[in-house]
Amino acid sequence: MKAVHILDFSEWTFRDIITIWKSDQPIGLSEQTWNTVADYRSSLEEKIAKSSTPVYGINTGFGALCNQVIASEELSQLQINLVRSHACGTGPSIDVETCKLMLLLKIISLSKGNSCIRPELLQFLIQIYNEKIFPEIPERGSLGASGDLAPLAHMSLLCIGEGKIINTDGNVADLLKSRGIHPPMLRMKEGLALLNGTQYTLATLLNALYRSYSLFKIANITSALSIDAFNCTMDFLNEEIHLLRKQKGQIEVADTLRQLLSGSNIQFRSKISVQDPYSFRCIPQVHGATLDCLHYIEDIVTREINAVTDNPLMLSQQQVLSGGNFHAQPLALAADFLCISVAELASISERRIYQLINGSRGLPDFLTTDPGLNSGYMIVQYSAASLVSQNKQLCTPASVDSIVTSKGQEDHVSMGANAALKAMAVTERTGLVLAMEWMTTCRAWQLRGVEWKTGDKLQFMFQQYRELIPYREKDHIPSEEFEKTLEFLIHVNSPSD
Repeated sequence: MKAVHILDFSEWTFRDIITIWKSDQPIGLSEQTWNTVADYRSSLEEKIAKSSTPVYGINTGFGALCNQVIASEELSQLQINLVRSHACGTGPSIDVETCKLMLLLKIISLSKGNSCIRPELLQFLIQIYNEKIFPEIPERGSLGASGDLAPLAHMSLLCIGEGKIINTDGNVADLLKSRGIHPPMLRMKEGLALLNGTQYTLATLLNALYRSYSLFKIANITSALSIDAFNCTMDFLNEEIHLLRKQKGQIEVADTLRQLLSGSNIQFRSKISVQDPYSFRCIPQVHGATLDCLHYIEDIVTREINAVTDNPLMLSQQQVLSGGNFHAQPLALAADFLCISVAELASISERRIYQLINGSRGLPDFLTTDPGLNSGYMIVQYSAASLVSQNKQLCTPASVDSIVTSKGQEDHVSMGANAALKAMAVTERTGLVLAMEWMTTCRAWQLRGVEWKTGDKLQFMFQQYRELIPYREKDHIPSEEFEKTLEFLIHVNSPSD
């Protein structure tokens, strides 16, 4: 029997969530957590039964309809109608991994109790998570306030036996029944608790951040071999230079590059230039700045993982109050920041590709021994430049945009989901550019000859890579190797590395 990840009132870290998300283990709640969820629900039911005062989203309409009071016998139908009417997403479905993460984050938020859902509803969400029954969710449609309404509505359709399940056809209720699972339907407050929240934006941003840390490691690896292949002067990695700047990320990157190049004979080779281009000499400053940004974004993400982002909420004194915790502005700004910081890894990488193929430092034009008849890696740099240009366009911030909705009641939105989707797109393009740099620098290294020696880890990676993708002297189709190269780099630089 598999061990169970028990969710409780712990403050979960970014790495904790990655571990749970990437594992195949089921999840469950601690006894204390179940009791808290039940107590909050009982308190809400008691409060509503005793009071005739309207409470937003519980016995009223939603958004601009907040002053429409709903009869007590229609409160369940109100929640069902909410989920159905808000399932307005468009575009391709999100991938299984992001859907799984989104569901996990929603479970964690609801388990705090403040959203006042029934334990039965939370148990259903845990059950479909553990059974790997993931809803089909279109990627577009959220404004990032009042929460990720459209994506979370598509997720929540399963709770009423409707919607779609990824990689399956047929009636959802029948499919669930065949697995021994029965939709809990929705009662007072529950549809709103499911839809109000930032879990779609958060899951997308968290996924992009997870990828970005991997890309950061890859960028250091590829740039280290590029430094060696370009025969740079090593003065720029002097430790004291970086300590004088006092920027933590810069100091860490310089140290990483020194370690990667330890064992190289680069310092003993003759040099033809006193200073190197910025794309080599300023790697610690550029990569380091990205690392500092990633740490900032991780801090924002970690806070949101542990947050309650529903509305209204039951507070510790059993008050039910409306607020704005569903507004994803912190995530929107962080996602835009991620776009910019990761795009810079690709931007400086493309410049190193250019330097390696332009026929300087004793390397042949376009890294081919027979230029003219062969074009070598001329167009690899074109392709990288195209991706870098797209990244620049994607870095236009989404968080500065807002469109008035719901008759002016919801008059400022974050566009956090759009920002997070852009961040995912930037990571995809950056990964390909870094793969192109690795291909290029490996080709340059191949042309340097056996008398050149690099650091042990770089040498090992180069040899592993050549076993996967052998060197080809004549022109071939480089695009056939892009994805394979990226997969190789991700695998050898995984978090467990």
